[in-house]
Amino acid sequence: MTTDPGGPVLRNRFGADVPAPADDRTCRCFDQYRVSRRRKVRFHTELQDTSAPGWLHLLALVEEAAADGREEFHPLRELSPAERAEVITLPPSIARLTAVRTFNLYGSALVRIPPEIGAMTALEEFTPYTSYRLHWYPYELTRCRNLRRSTVSTRALFGNENIRPPFPALDGGPHPAGAADPGVGGGALRTCSVCDRALDGGAVHQVWISLRVATDVLPLLVNACSAACVAALPAPPEGYPATPHRGGPELVQPVAEDDERYW
Repeated sequence: MTTDPGGPVLRNRFGADVPAPADDRTCRCFDQYRVSRRRKVRFHTELQDTSAPGWLHLLALVEEAAADGREEFHPLRELSPAERAEVITLPPSIARLTAVRTFNLYGSALVRIPPEIGAMTALEEFTPYTSYRLHWYPYELTRCRNLRRSTVSTRALFGNENIRPPFPALDGGPHPAGAADPGVGGGALRTCSVCDRALDGGAVHQVWISLRVATDVLPLLVNACSAACVAALPAPPEGYPATPHRGGPELVQPVAEDDERYW
C-alpha cells in the first residue's frame, strides 16, 4: 500500500486505512441530513478529465489488478488526495476485474459508476461508503450475482427511505442510443441493462427502479432496449415506488401514515 506522505490517514471500520480526502466530497444536490421541501434534483454534470494524473493512475491500477487476478481491489489506497479528487467515475476497463471479490471505494469523489461493473461477476463485497456525491447506480450492478455485502451511504441516494429526496426527471423517450445519457459524461450506451443485447443505435427506454442489491436498497438507472425489457424488471421492495418510473417532482414516494415530511 502506498499513501501520500503529506496527507492524513483516515482509519475506517472496514479494516483498511486510506488517505483522507483532500476535497469536500459533499454536494448541494439535496440535504443529506434532514428532510426538506426540495422538489427537483439534477444529475451531476462533471465530465471526467481523462488526462488527469489521478485518472491515468487509476487506469494503471485497474490493468495491474486485471493482470494479476487479484481478489481484493482497493484502488484509492494507491492514489494521493489530489488524485482521488480527480476521479469522478470508473473506467470501462473494470469489466476485466472478473476475479475481484472485494471492491473498496471508501471515501471516493465519484458521481457515477459505469455499467461495466456488471461484468465483475465474482464480486461479493462492495464498499462505496462515504461517497457522498454518488446518488445512484447502474442497473447492471444486479448482474453481480455473488454480491452479498454492501456498505453505502444511503442518505446520499435518490429516493432513500430516510429523507426521500426526489429522483432526477428522465425524458419521456425512447431515445436513440447515442442521445441517451442522462448521467452526463457517463459514456456511450452499448447494451441493454436488462437483456444485455447490443443496442446498435436502437431506441433506449430509460427508467428508475429501486431494488435491494446485497445489503442496501439502491436507486438503479435502467437503459432498456424495449418496453418489454422494462416490463420484465423485478418488483421493488415495499416502501419504495412500486413500478419503474421516470422520476421528477410529480413522483409521489411512499410514506408512513404518521410521516409528516414534505415531498
